[in-house]
Amino acid sequence: MNQLFLRQLVDYVEYHRDPWNCTMHVLGILSLFLAAVLPLSAWHLHPFGLDVRLSAVMALPVLIYWLLLDAVLGTAILGAAFLLLSFAALIVDHAGATALWSIFATLAIFGVGAQIVGHRVFERRQPALVDNPSHLLLGPMFVMAKLFIVLGFRHDLAVILAPSRGGYSLSADQFQRD
Repeated sequence: MNQLFLRQLVDYVEYHRDPWNCTMHVLGILSLFLAAVLPLSAWHLHPFGLDVRLSAVMALPVLIYWLLLDAVLGTAILGAAFLLLSFAALIVDHAGATALWSIFATLAIFGVGAQIVGHRVFERRQPALVDNPSHLLLGPMFVMAKLFIVLGFRHDLAVILAPSRGGYSLSADQFQRD
C-alpha cells in the first residue's frame, strides 16, 4: 500500500464514520463518475486508426493515479470504470442529445445531492474535500476499500477503517513500515 494513500485514507475516514453516509457516497460517486464521462463519450478520437472515446482518454490519468495509490483497489476501480464507460457509450449511442443532457443533469444533481445528504444529515459535518480538495479523488478508493473489507479481503484496510468507540482514532504514523 502506498504511504501517500495510507495518509490520505486515515484523514479521509475521519469524515466518513456513519454507514449511511458511506452508502450515500457509493450512490453519489457512481452517479458523478457516470455523469462526468457521459458527455465525453459522445466524442470519438482516432489515434493510430483506433476508435477511442474522449471519456476513456480523460479518465486515464485518474485511473493511473488510483493504480499507483494501491494496485489491487486501483485494478478493481479500473474494472468498475470500464463498466461505467461502457454504459456511458451505450447511452450515447442510443439516446438523442436532449435525453443525453437530461441524464447527465439528473446524474450530476443526484450525485451531488447524495454527497450533501450523506454529510449534512448522517455525518453532521462538512465534506472532507472542503478541508482537503485532494479528497475528491479519494472517494472511489474509499468506497472500493469498504467493498473489499465487506467481502472479507484487505484486512490491512479493515484495521484502518474500523471504528473505535470515539470514531476512527488511528493515525498514519501508526502504520509506517519499518
